[in-house]
Amino acid sequence: MGQGGEPRGGQPRDAELGAAVARAQDGDEAAFAVVYRIVQPGLLGYLRGLVKDDAEDVASEAWLEIARDLGRFKGDGAGFRGWSATIARHRALDHLRRRRSRPVPAALDLDLMELPGPDTAHDQALESLSTERALELVRSLPRDQAEAVLLRVVVGLDGPAAARVLGKRPGAVRTAAHRGLKRLARQLGA
Repeated sequence: MGQGGEPRGGQPRDAELGAAVARAQDGDEAAFAVVYRIVQPGLLGYLRGLVKDDAEDVASEAWLEIARDLGRFKGDGAGFRGWSATIARHRALDHLRRRRSRPVPAALDLDLMELPGPDTAHDQALESLSTERALELVRSLPRDQAEAVLLRVVVGLDGPAAARVLGKRPGAVRTAAHRGLKRLARQLGA
């Protein structure tokens, strides 16, 4: 067991997540909101690494499927994190296939029209730049390494859970994550 009674390799909030999932399966909407708040940041970071600017759309599709199939999920908080990452990955791969088969026409980006308040513009710009730069570096990795790093570091899955999401052996995922992190370290050191 790790600190705070959590299993080693688990996320600090996995026990809370597991309890919230169980309550959400019984129809507790507030518990589903807790599940969403715990899982969404990591899921969105993972999807940004896969589909870039379309991450929020793909996450929405994933959450629709997660909500629809929640009653069929069996497991704990860490298992739910892996299950939701698997669903998100499938939606991302579907999205990438659709995008390859029919290009998206350029459109006015309405997000550019939304201006942040003056007291937060600087902080938001710095956070956005650092996050985008980090994701850009991760996207420069070979795909297997990039996905392994995103699942292990951003989503917070352990080796076996990440392996189940990717359909690979845990050793292969650990090796890909290790190689990816070493390559990122070399890039950052250069």
